[in-house]
Amino acid sequence: MAGALARLLFYPTLAYNVLMEKVSGRRWFDRVDQTVILGALPFKSMTEELVQTENVRGVITMNEEYETKYFCNSAEEWRAMGVEQLRLSTVDLTGVPSLENLNKGVEFTMRHKAKGTSVYIHCKAGRSRSATLVAAYLIQLHCWSPEEACRMLASIRPHVLVRTAQMEMLQRYHQQVCSGKSN
Repeated sequence: MAGALARLLFYPTLAYNVLMEKVSGRRWFDRVDQTVILGALPFKSMTEELVQTENVRGVITMNEEYETKYFCNSAEEWRAMGVEQLRLSTVDLTGVPSLENLNKGVEFTMRHKAKGTSVYIHCKAGRSRSATLVAAYLIQLHCWSPEEACRMLASIRPHVLVRTAQMEMLQRYHQQVCSGKSN
C-alpha cells in the first residue's frame, strides 16, 4: 500500500520539490563535508557540474527504479563518466533504510573518502531517505548521536526531515558502530 501511494504521489511531489527550489531558495544539493553531498534527484543536466566541479565519483541512489527511470543517469551512463553508482532502493514517504543498507552505504562512502573523491547521496528531495544515510555516515565518522548528526544536517540543509522510524533505525546503527567507543 505504501509503495502504491509513493508511486501515485511521485510526480506531484517531484514538481513541488522543483517549485520549492525556485521560490524558497532551497538548494538542490548541499555539501556536507569534503566527501558527501546530500541532494535531490541528480537530473542528467546536472551531471557535468557534479562530475567536473564537485569531483563526484560515487552516487548512492536511495530511490526505487521508477523514480530515476526518465530523469537520471543509468548505472551504465554513470560508469561511462567514471562514476560508481550504488542503489539502495527505499520506498518514498514511509520507507526506512535497512541496517544492512546503512552499512553498505556508509562503507561505499568511506571508500570514496579514502580516495579523496565525493559521493552524491540522494533520494527524490534529499531530505529523508538520503538524509538518514548521511546521518549514519556522520555517526560512523564522529560517533555522534543520531540527534547530533541530524542537527548538523539541518544546519546545512534546513528542510531535512528524518522521521521517527528512520531515527529509530539510526539509534540501532549508533549502537552497532559506537558501542564501546567514547565520543
